[in-house]
Amino acid sequence: MKVVIQRVLKSSVSVGGNIVGQIDKGFNVLFGVGQNDTEQQADWLAEKIAHLRVFEDENGKMNLSLSDVGGSVLIISQFTLYGDCEKGRRPSFTNAGDPKRANELYQYFSKQFEKYNIPVQNGIFQADMKVEILNDGPVTFIIEAPNPKEKKDIKSEKKENHLGLSEKEWEKFQAEAQMVKRNIALRKKQEKKNG
Repeated sequence: MKVVIQRVLKSSVSVGGNIVGQIDKGFNVLFGVGQNDTEQQADWLAEKIAHLRVFEDENGKMNLSLSDVGGSVLIISQFTLYGDCEKGRRPSFTNAGDPKRANELYQYFSKQFEKYNIPVQNGIFQADMKVEILNDGPVTFIIEAPNPKEKKDIKSEKKENHLGLSEKEWEKFQAEAQMVKRNIALRKKQEKKNG
């Protein structure tokens, strides 16, 4: 799951000549779903976007979030974010998610901003949309949600370290434990031999 976020002064999306979504200050979010993407990733992205501090404070530094500036988000589904242009002249979209599942995740993702009291506007899924963006800066970010399998593996590794040691201390502890096991095995072998 990936997004392209543009900080905007205003943005709108039209379908058939009619505006279906528009915002003033905030983010225009192009939202793409890949194969096997999950709600977990949508949660992670929504939280990241809601708290991303890329609006300027009184000192001209990027230090304020959407909530701080009273901003909104305009979310537009964008399967072409998964277009693979590496080979040939025509993009391949085999990495893009199934449309039915992608729409479910698009709707789910949009609803997550309610938790953060951030107003949301949307395009229409799979429609031919015309998007107007007045990029402020320009400021643009590309964010990809971590693969949940990778996050699970990291968590399980941490779970094994049930003593709360640092990675280095844990490795040292495991090495010492192996040495103790070897010594016990050698002692038992010796006792059996002497025995």
